[in-house]
Amino acid sequence: MTTRTTPGAIARSTRSRDGTAIAWWTSGTGPDLLLVHGTTADHTRWEVMTPLLEPHVTVHAMDRRGRGGSGDAPDYSLAAEADDVAAVVDAIGGPVDVFGHSQGALCTLEASLRTSGMRRMVLYEPPIEVAAPPEVRRRVAELVARGRRDEAVGVFLREVAGLTDDQLARARTLPSWAARVAAAHTAVREEEVSAAYRFDPARFARSAVPTLLLDGTESPPDLREGTARVAAALPGARVTRLEGHGHVAMLTDPELVVREVLAFLAG
Repeated sequence: MTTRTTPGAIARSTRSRDGTAIAWWTSGTGPDLLLVHGTTADHTRWEVMTPLLEPHVTVHAMDRRGRGGSGDAPDYSLAAEADDVAAVVDAIGGPVDVFGHSQGALCTLEASLRTSGMRRMVLYEPPIEVAAPPEVRRRVAELVARGRRDEAVGVFLREVAGLTDDQLARARTLPSWAARVAAAHTAVREEEVSAAYRFDPARFARSAVPTLLLDGTESPPDLREGTARVAAALPGARVTRLEGHGHVAMLTDPELVVREVLAFLAG
């Protein structure tokens, strides 16, 4: 499978715990920052932010399993995805900062228990016990099964991620939209995992990874509530509210997101 990437970025790969190949692309200069994308995406979803980050940090943008340059396995689980993030952190080596968005934030949170290589992490609205209603999950699955992947992604982003019609229209114009359509089938399994996930604050009570949580003031209430639960569970975690933005401030105001992330990492 081919995927578009930042010109000049270096392609790398490693093996996760179950042997699945996980790919990532490296560019920029400075401290290491791993970017972990959310559902219906691959590493190209960071195309707007990457040029803003590259003068300040070494950007490592991974493809989560089942899309882009990464492999897949017959059995799917959140634990395997967390292992993938930890494997990339360990392969990069040294202290690595990690920024995860949405499902990628949940994978990052779980990965923080699997590696000692994380220096700091930024979590943008991990879906804590949040999943699309069963009828929406069925609708997305049916659209994927009928080959209507573009429509399936649109339904997911509008009805689950909370994108407005204008935001969805803008997302469709980006080069990364093709990768979203190609990864449409992964949304089905990720939503099933999210529906079954139960957050246990006690597991994170001894976390030593300084954490920033990003909270869009216009995001769906259940995502905001999950962000607050994670912040309460992680010792010393900070919450920054993205005023006037929802679940995709990387699209609506990438400069703001970069500014907040770099300020936290520098602190």
